[in-house]
Amino acid sequence: MDFGKILLKVAGVAKDYLEKQQKEAESARQTRPVERPEATFVEREKTDTEWEAYFRDILRSEFSSYSIREKVPVTDLAGFVSDEKQLYKTRPTQAYKAEWGQPFTFVLEANGSAKAVVMLGKGHSHCENVKYLVSRMYAEKLNLPYINFYTQMPNERSYVIGRIRKFLN
Repeated sequence: MDFGKILLKVAGVAKDYLEKQQKEAESARQTRPVERPEATFVEREKTDTEWEAYFRDILRSEFSSYSIREKVPVTDLAGFVSDEKQLYKTRPTQAYKAEWGQPFTFVLEANGSAKAVVMLGKGHSHCENVKYLVSRMYAEKLNLPYINFYTQMPNERSYVIGRIRKFLN
């Protein structure tokens, strides 16, 4: 047999096979219902104001035994720090004044004194932003629990409540 004839036969068989596969696929597509993508709910990011309102609602409803102050300057709790050794002049990169801190988002108070600080921050602001670090340092110096929440996270209600209770107990 001639090599050319064999090649033509193989090509014919391959063509028949492909046509058969296409017909089967077409009939399968026609008998199967059209698949539609499921509608997905895409949650938009909350604004800072919406996050504050969300946490305010949780604090008022779940921690009603505490009074709540918002956007409290660090100096309201820590006072102004005296610079007896003039560190702010000689080592300004290593000394931090209380007034340089990020205002506490919420302060929980009972019997006229602060009991805990709740801070809201974006990204890794609690770790990288000096203002948050100063606020955290002064909360620790005052022996106040510093409860931080990242606003890029879901912060489901039960999680927020549980975490705050853990720090208060």
